Amino acid sequence: MKIKNFSLVLAASLSVTALSGCGIYKKYDVKDIDSQLVKEYAEALQIQDDSTAFGNLSWRAVFTDPALVDLIQRALDNNKDLRNAKLNVDIAHAQLKGARLSYLPSLAFTPNGAGAKYADNDFSWTYQLPLAVNWEVDIFGKILNTKRGAEMAELQSRAYEQAVRSQIIAGVAQCYYSISALEAQLKLSRETSELWKESVNVMRNLKEAGRLREDAVVQSLAQYYSIEASITDIELSLHEANNTMSLLLNEMPRKWTVSPDASINVPVMNRTAIPMAELAVRPDVRASEMALASAYYSTASARAAFYPSINITANGGFTNLLGGFVKNPGDWFIQLAGSLTAPIFSRGQNIARLEAAKAQQQQALNNFEYTLMSAAADVSDAMTVYEKSVKKQQWLALQVENLGKAVEITNELLLFDGSTTYLEVLTAQKNLLSAQTAQITTNLTAARSIINLYQNLGGGR
Repeated sequence: MKIKNFSLVLAASLSVTALSGCGIYKKYDVKDIDSQLVKEYAEALQIQDDSTAFGNLSWRAVFTDPALVDLIQRALDNNKDLRNAKLNVDIAHAQLKGARLSYLPSLAFTPNGAGAKYADNDFSWTYQLPLAVNWEVDIFGKILNTKRGAEMAELQSRAYEQAVRSQIIAGVAQCYYSISALEAQLKLSRETSELWKESVNVMRNLKEAGRLREDAVVQSLAQYYSIEASITDIELSLHEANNTMSLLLNEMPRKWTVSPDASINVPVMNRTAIPMAELAVRPDVRASEMALASAYYSTASARAAFYPSINITANGGFTNLLGGFVKNPGDWFIQLAGSLTAPIFSRGQNIARLEAAKAQQQQALNNFEYTLMSAAADVSDAMTVYEKSVKKQQWLALQVENLGKAVEITNELLLFDGSTTYLEVLTAQKNLLSAQTAQITTNLTAARSIINLYQNLGGGR
């Protein structure tokens, strides 16, 4: 008898081991994926986070402008996209709770009664007060893999929430510095317009004095009108930027007060490459990995569908219907049964489901690898744009300085010496305006690259 019991235990152990080998019970482990890129990612996960890394800094440590800090906080409090992302987390958590409770048996109470009368006999009343319990024994991992998949779905929704949060922080900062740049351009254009207006009056006086021809005055006046026309374009862009900010903050359209001289903290970047450990904390990377893990458990569930379901059912209660007889008062009863349901004719569907799950798992792996490569490209682009913008800022500063001197010299030569022409004056002033505008645009590009770098490194905590 002992030998027989030992044989049964051994057979059961071997069966469970075999099923584990089929991947039904095995937990997802990113280190098991046969991909060099993913292996680098798995190794990076073992490295302790560097709290001083740019992407790990709090957004309040990166954006220190009080006005911008207030706007970002208002967006985090009110933005609809972020609220929906948080609700997605609640939904995933509720689904996970349901998956965990699937291990518990179902309980049902279904009282019923009936009455019958035959010929002249009295009414015969029967009743039942049954309590039914049904429990599926999860030997083959169907419920287990569903629960694990729900856990990955919850982690994915949390990563997505962080991605939305990071996107909102970066979006508000981008919009803030765009408004600042447009305000600076508007201020510059209006000041230049006033200077051109004065220049037109001076040229009219010179024309009346016989020192200039009419065409010089007309040329100068045309340039003045051109500047006034460009002001309307800047005002339109500024209006649109203000509306974008209002939308991010979930408020009605309004004008936001932003200084044209707004500046941003510049991180110290003395490296040409970003380690995988910093890319691994990006929320979109984490979300993509959780999608892969969820697909892994979907494949395991599809494999488990090939194995039978084992159910234990118990019924008990109080009734006066005992077989074909009615007994009053009634009596207690209890029933206990077990069932095993093995898929036979549904095998074709199970094969198709497994093949589809494997294909979807491969798609999830492809998407994960692409997300990793895309993350590296995003960071590389942001760093390069920042480095080139800094160099360009230096050259533009020198250009603006020298063009300012050129405008002063040509104006003096035109008014007091007569050795230059109105065309040279116009050209010098146009070149200065163009360089100053380029300087503002480059400053904005540098600020945006810093914001992009922070977001691309998973910033926004």
